[in-house]
Amino acid sequence: MGRKPRYRKSAMAGLLVVDKPLGWSSMDVVRRVRDAAGFVKTGHGGTLDPLATGVVICCIGSATKSVETLMKMPKVYETTIDLSAFTPTDDAEGEREEVAVATPPTEAEVREALKPFLGEIEQVPPLYSAIHVDGKRAYKLARKGESVTLEARTVRIDAIELIDYDFPTLRVRVLCGKGVYVRSLARDLGRALGTGGYLAGLRRTAVGPYTVEGAATAERLMSEIRQSDLLDAPATPAGGSSTPAVPGP
Repeated sequence: MGRKPRYRKSAMAGLLVVDKPLGWSSMDVVRRVRDAAGFVKTGHGGTLDPLATGVVICCIGSATKSVETLMKMPKVYETTIDLSAFTPTDDAEGEREEVAVATPPTEAEVREALKPFLGEIEQVPPLYSAIHVDGKRAYKLARKGESVTLEARTVRIDAIELIDYDFPTLRVRVLCGKGVYVRSLARDLGRALGTGGYLAGLRRTAVGPYTVEGAATAERLMSEIRQSDLLDAPATPAGGSSTPAVPGP
């Protein structure tokens, strides 16, 4: 195992909201922020997949104590779902398994199918996820072709708004709590409709009160980050009531 980095001691502390570009991991964002801040201790308040874009909150200095609080805040996603196929990964990274749909569902049928996903639901995570199975990451086992069985978990979805629909593609805005896999939502919606269903695109637009508007871009991270660039860490305790605004379904 590699040695842990020795961070520079600094009084710098606060949050930087970053608009993560496509292809970067959340740790890619952290490394760039850390370097731009002069190698001050840096963490993030919630992972976002490389194939997704949008809000990643970086916690700098003593603000790393806020990570758990940030992770428990509600999140808003804008997602594109393709109903013409399934994939093993439940997103665009996996190989498409085409599904023949004789009669595409109507918009009314899509809206009706979305309703059971509101509130507290039981959701099975994607096989290609970072969940531990017998001490190993599920995605590592799946990549080796090993059989993986994941148990359903109780998660909460507070709102789903259908933005537009033109079969086989639909776009929805989702307001949800911690632990929701939007990939699983895409898969399960397809099953409910009798079609395919995988996540073709995902953008996180908000975490609690922190939104993508005004967030630091990849280009911004190429220059120095100073204290004046940072936001105050949240004062509310974990599980606080900071909720982003989102239209109802």
